Amino acid sequence: MQYAQADSSRVRLVESPSLTPGPGDILIKMAACGICGSDLEKVYGEYGQPSTRLGHEPAGTIKAVGGEVKGFAPNDRVFTHHHVPCYSCYLCRHGSETRCPDYSQSNISPCGIAEEYLVPDWNVQRGGVLKLPDTMSFAVAAVIEPVACCLRAWTKCRYMKGDSVAIFGVGFTGMTHAMLAMYNGLSGIYCVDTNPFRLEYAKRLGVSSTIPVDQHPAESIIQATDRRGTDLAIVATGNLAALSEAISSVRYGGTVMMFGVPSKGASMNIDMDYLYSREITITGSYAASDIDTANALKLIKDGKIDVAQLVTHSYDISQTPAAFEHARSGQDAIKVIITSDAAA
Repeated sequence: MQYAQADSSRVRLVESPSLTPGPGDILIKMAACGICGSDLEKVYGEYGQPSTRLGHEPAGTIKAVGGEVKGFAPNDRVFTHHHVPCYSCYLCRHGSETRCPDYSQSNISPCGIAEEYLVPDWNVQRGGVLKLPDTMSFAVAAVIEPVACCLRAWTKCRYMKGDSVAIFGVGFTGMTHAMLAMYNGLSGIYCVDTNPFRLEYAKRLGVSSTIPVDQHPAESIIQATDRRGTDLAIVATGNLAALSEAISSVRYGGTVMMFGVPSKGASMNIDMDYLYSREITITGSYAASDIDTANALKLIKDGKIDVAQLVTHSYDISQTPAAFEHARSGQDAIKVIITSDAAA
């Protein structure tokens, strides 16, 4: 059984012994798993949450269940959430489930980009495995987790119908944020990126305007909003220059959502008087809980957002290194996924 591992700024496939589920575990044959920006940061950057595990957006078919597992059986089609909080600690009780001490410990093994992976008892008992409708492809199921992360971010933002939003970075999550903006009734949606392909793709979604980075996005957004600025800005990239532009793009009392993954130790100078006098709120959103993934599954299943159109490329697991290079380049790509015929 092969799985992907980060190794000195490159990706390699390594062999793993056969996996056997314990009494409360589930063994799954991976069918599709997305490549996330945090995966790219683990391989090519300086990710703030060190790990060699690659892939946390997997979906597949159950191969075996432990003797104590209830409600699941071999051949069930499922999505798996890699981390599940305890829901009883101080942080969980205060709405910070993704910072629960147990959250990052409850991991699938060896990772999502693997021909087979094991879901531990902890995750199974706490809603980390969701059955998929027969009408949902594995490719679409593989983006449930990033959609869930986007949904969680929106719960932390203040907005009303008719408000405006600037989205910095329109990779998969940026595009999803644009879709959620439409779903939530926002009327002015301004997308900023360096990638012409992605900007053109965003136009097809029906956003208000697309702005290349070299065309002074903050000033362009200010001009387009009667010099008021947007109500909300979402930074769906780890680039701190984008964060700076976002701060300059929002109105008095506006909110900036830090959504993209910055590199470890990344820092910037901020004019605190500007933030204070304009009453700007800067907030962050880290990952998603299984509650968010359940909401994302329902949103997709009910056809509220069409994320299938954002899956632009798929690679067999044997081509994982090439898939990572493609995702890193962003060349004519929005979402790159890994597939495996092991689930066939």
